[in-house]
Amino acid sequence: MGYRRTAVIKLDTPDGADPLLRETVEQFKHCANTASEWCWHGDDGYHVISKAKAERALYDRLRDETDLTANFVQKGIRRAVEAVKSGVERLKRGENTSKPYFSADSAVYDKRSATFHHDHVSLSTVDGRVECEYILPDDSKTPPTKYVSDEDSEFRMAHLQYRDGDWYLHASMRKVEDDETSESASKHRTVLGVDLGINNIAVTSTGQFWSADEFNHWRRKYENRRGSLQQCGSRHAHENIECVGRKEYGRFEIDMHTVANELIEEAVENECSHIVFEGLTHIRRTSPRRRGTTSGRSDASTSTSITRPRNTAWKSFRLTLATHPSGVI
Repeated sequence: MGYRRTAVIKLDTPDGADPLLRETVEQFKHCANTASEWCWHGDDGYHVISKAKAERALYDRLRDETDLTANFVQKGIRRAVEAVKSGVERLKRGENTSKPYFSADSAVYDKRSATFHHDHVSLSTVDGRVECEYILPDDSKTPPTKYVSDEDSEFRMAHLQYRDGDWYLHASMRKVEDDETSESASKHRTVLGVDLGINNIAVTSTGQFWSADEFNHWRRKYENRRGSLQQCGSRHAHENIECVGRKEYGRFEIDMHTVANELIEEAVENECSHIVFEGLTHIRRTSPRRRGTTSGRSDASTSTSITRPRNTAWKSFRLTLATHPSGVI
């Protein structure tokens, strides 16, 4: 059995550390706001909510523009993508929202950019690392001392924040109580549940989702293109239909490959040992056909399948998951 807590820890920063931490936070915010600007508009007028796509477009540029480590740049980009995802969901609900902007003096640290101890932390900055002691209450039963001093509690990640002239670490901690037998523990492995749907390509049990808006946009575009070519009836038109089909397959194969990799990344980040998909057996035969889709499904059902571009592209999706070196599926 285990549970998570957030410990707010005040830091005692050594001489010379403050300007380094400030510059690190400023450059982290630059990465997040640059990514937010790009993701909100995209390169084709669509919101970008794919971490992999955003990283491909911005990573090299932001590495050149900042002195941050690779991990920090990735964290800044991903933070922006998550904020854009939330904004897109609000827009879908008809709520007013705008492009996310990060103004708070905050940066995200994980075990690659920080080394957490029970009395101090080593933080990566734009110029090496700085070690900061924790300022904790003397009473061992008072939070956050209660959590930090507990040998069974493990640091997972943290937000470094600057406010009122002081630095604070908002540390996410997990405590595991090993009161179960190994046999019992094996029955309660941490799994990432994945639901494949229509409006979203995939939705995970951690709350992450991959929208199908852009996917369906291109699917309709390719269908309309093939339809107009079929009306021509010429040999040249027939050859162009085959060309459109190859382009469609290539685009969707890349999309499926990207989603598969991001699902694995989500599982690894949440320390899931397995990825569990909904049961899709016989869904095409048992679900009623819905207008405007190529495969039948029921809106009320929790087991739905994505409108698949081609069987080969979908096989690429499954192959990526099955052969990934993380071994989580």
